[in-house]
Amino acid sequence: MDPAAAPEEDTLVAPAAGKGPRRAGKGNWSGSLIVASLIGAFGSSFLYGYNLSVVNAPSVYIKKFYNETWERRYGFSVDESTLTLLWSITVSIFAIGGLVGAIIVTPIVKFFGRKCTLLLNNVFAVTAALLMSLSLLAGSFEMLILGRIIMGVDAGISLSALPMYLSEISPKEIRGSLGQVTAIFICVGVFTGQVLGLPEIFGTESRWPYLFGVIIVPSLVQVMILPFLPESPRYLLLEKHNTTKAEKAFQTFLGKDDVSHEVEEVLAESRVQRNTKLVSVLQLLKTRSVRWQVITVVVTMGCYQLCGLNAIWYYTNNIFNEAGINPETIPYVALSTGAVETLAAVFSGLVIERLGRRPLLIGGFGLMIVFFAILTVSLTLQNNVHWLPYLSIFCILAIIASFCIGPGGIPFVLTGEFFQQSQRPAAFMIAGTVNWLSNFAVGLLFPFIQSGLQTYCFLVFAAICFAGATYLFFVLPETKNKTLNEISQAFAKRNKVSLEMQEVNHYSGERKSSAEQESNFTSSVDNGETKKGIV
Repeated sequence: MDPAAAPEEDTLVAPAAGKGPRRAGKGNWSGSLIVASLIGAFGSSFLYGYNLSVVNAPSVYIKKFYNETWERRYGFSVDESTLTLLWSITVSIFAIGGLVGAIIVTPIVKFFGRKCTLLLNNVFAVTAALLMSLSLLAGSFEMLILGRIIMGVDAGISLSALPMYLSEISPKEIRGSLGQVTAIFICVGVFTGQVLGLPEIFGTESRWPYLFGVIIVPSLVQVMILPFLPESPRYLLLEKHNTTKAEKAFQTFLGKDDVSHEVEEVLAESRVQRNTKLVSVLQLLKTRSVRWQVITVVVTMGCYQLCGLNAIWYYTNNIFNEAGINPETIPYVALSTGAVETLAAVFSGLVIERLGRRPLLIGGFGLMIVFFAILTVSLTLQNNVHWLPYLSIFCILAIIASFCIGPGGIPFVLTGEFFQQSQRPAAFMIAGTVNWLSNFAVGLLFPFIQSGLQTYCFLVFAAICFAGATYLFFVLPETKNKTLNEISQAFAKRNKVSLEMQEVNHYSGERKSSAEQESNFTSSVDNGETKKGIV
């Protein structure tokens, strides 16, 4: 089998006329591909998930540290409103840093490449870890807040650079499964933060700084292993025009010597993009042929943050308490939420190439609507019926699982699938900006929504899920095992662009004869490159 390395340019491999395309086999998963995805995610999306949950367990001790520091400096205790403000800033400023990272990622991945961006990003992670872990020793809560915003920058960069890297190194037959590695490691990071925050480990008044010092470990692992793996072969070939390194990268990731088929397909794109500079965000927004792709990315990323999962975390401890669970054991019971989240994400990664993106996304939002409605009824009546708190616990776990099987990871996969090489960095900048702005909006507005609507606040999130599912049902085409050209054609009518024009914009050279491709390849690498024939 000839699995293609580039997700959008691969053509379906038909063994003979009249037969269907070959299915993905075990040969698609080379050792280097697996290591690159795991190590890339461990030092990137894992840290994002970890930093989402790590501040929850030691919150009481951190607030006490804030108060003691304030009293030592000014001679009086900090008032409750100021303490609440400082804590809110500590939690929410992570999203501000993420927005900064999402904005600056485009020029970084263009200049340094995908892999080098992931490596350099560890400077932010290590700096943040040192600041936060040493804040108690230095008696400076400003160090903790500064570390949180720097950690946010790291997360903003990694949540764009990692999906970009994975989408460009994976054969299209496993593009979705490999893309789900991002979401899986986010869930593993959240769960790890919950485990390390237990009182027996680092969840104590004297040991909470170690929770932030642990951040250094994934960064060091990534720095030690990732340099020995190749850069994205598509980046090397299309943006650096280095055919030799690109071929070696293909060989490493695909685990075979003959990569002429893959190089040939990517060079079809090279003929179009040889004189095309990186597309800016404004240029991408003005490009009619990808208008609905951009809208779809904005909708999926917006729903990713606005669908109410953050509200679920807010209610979890209260619901466990209402169910009669001992308050001292609630942190251990709460581990079930992280475990369910991780298992659901792994399940999604296993079935995404069989079921497709559409069923998992729309089905995930649909299930969330159902369980949000049941949870609303359960929370409203739980004081009257003794067993309803247990139903509420089930609904919480079901909502988390529904989110992780689709909405929790597929938006990152779609962003990598919708756009050509020169447009992808700008697309991820848009996706990242929407993601972090929505994250910040939820943190800012949810307390007011909860205060005004109480348990009925979940109906707001059910409405958002319904709107997202409805949009995706009518607009989103299935992208499983599709080339970029095929995905573009699916959007062509809605974008009001002829199929012919769409093909020209998105590598119409894919459909040219092998003879034409060889001729164009020779001319495309004639500019300072060694000429090679493609068989």
